[in-house]
Amino acid sequence: MIYEPSSILLVEDEEAHAELTVRAIRKAGNANRIDTVPDGEKALDYLFNRGKYSDKNQYPTPGLVLLDIKLPGVDGIEVLKKIKEDDELRKVPVVMLTTSERSDDIEACYGHYANSYLTKPVGFMEFEDKIRSLDFYWMIINRPPLLD
Repeated sequence: MIYEPSSILLVEDEEAHAELTVRAIRKAGNANRIDTVPDGEKALDYLFNRGKYSDKNQYPTPGLVLLDIKLPGVDGIEVLKKIKEDDELRKVPVVMLTTSERSDDIEACYGHYANSYLTKPVGFMEFEDKIRSLDFYWMIINRPPLLD
């Protein structure tokens, strides 16, 4: 497994939300690698280096996964389950980044060992502030374990 602790995998099906998230991360001063995939199946392919993502040098294990819940096909909770069932991937922090404020979604995510659950605010400035705080904590303050 090739691990790039400074990189982010963003799993977001809505292109506008993905662009806003990347822009907010960049505006926070993070110039690290950010890869984006639009659905749960592609996220699993990326994380498990399958199909077009089989080159581990080109698609290393990210240091952080930002994961939407409501995805076409394989949903975010199922992706989270698969990540946390894997002996190595379970060490990668997964932050649920979603519009859902439903308590059953929050319970399900923490029940499958999400590291954090953030709701996307409606206003861009508030969203930008949340992303800046998220980026600061997970990419600067947090000390992740080493992966094999």
